[in-house]
Amino acid sequence: MEMIHGGGTCGAGKQQMKKDEQDISVENSLKKIKNKFVIMSGKGGVGKTSTSVNLAIALSNKGFKVGLMDVDLHGPDVPRMLALKGELTLSSNNKLAPMKYSEKLSVISIEALISDKDEAIIWRGPMKYSAIKQFIGDVDWGELDFLIIDSPPGTGDEPLTVAQTIKDAKAIIVTTPQEVSLADVRKSISFCKTLKIEVFGLIENMSGLTCPHCNKDIDLFGVGGGEKMAGETGIIFLGKIPFDHNVVSCGDSGASLIDKHSDSPVAKAFDAVADKMAKLAGI
Repeated sequence: MEMIHGGGTCGAGKQQMKKDEQDISVENSLKKIKNKFVIMSGKGGVGKTSTSVNLAIALSNKGFKVGLMDVDLHGPDVPRMLALKGELTLSSNNKLAPMKYSEKLSVISIEALISDKDEAIIWRGPMKYSAIKQFIGDVDWGELDFLIIDSPPGTGDEPLTVAQTIKDAKAIIVTTPQEVSLADVRKSISFCKTLKIEVFGLIENMSGLTCPHCNKDIDLFGVGGGEKMAGETGIIFLGKIPFDHNVVSCGDSGASLIDKHSDSPVAKAFDAVADKMAKLAGI
């Protein structure tokens, strides 16, 4: 990915021209995308990326054209969870062609732009801002029903850049039922209010576990905390995703949990959330 650096007055003028062109390109790309959702979490370890990946697959399985944009620049796990390898190529209109997971699901990640997949990304805010804008304007997304944006936990540069660049992006907040996670959700809600981002809904992940031996329900991390908070804050509750060890094994192997374990409670839960998203989005 080419990063733009100016030098002197002439360089500054060229850089400004490049920025203007990029802004137009970003605007044109966004016009072709009906619904944009940034998946957020107040803290790490709540399953935000697995939620992003499985929601994208569930929506694409319903026939929607879906894009999945991985803006977790320091920990880009999306390609590995989908078993996508290789580097990006140019499309016929001289834009980056996103990686294809399926006919209906396209993916972009910084990992596809670096040769050494174990190399650390050491960037400050301006570099992140430039990269994320290029993910939108310089990528041949085409017509999309949904763009799912997987952002890193917290309220740092990446979700801030998404909010500033994609003005109509809506937030989906992922949490576990634990009180410590719910406390961080409040910060995410505050972040959205400050930046005037509409909170589309809340998902309670790792919500209980059905024992595979006795079929009894186990409150591994508690149950209902996210749903209760959604009610208290007036946010739409999109659903509960139960804990399932297959989420880990499928994520590590790059297999689709929804396709491989389609009858499992977690696959059915993601399918129900995708249905609710489509209904609320009006498509």
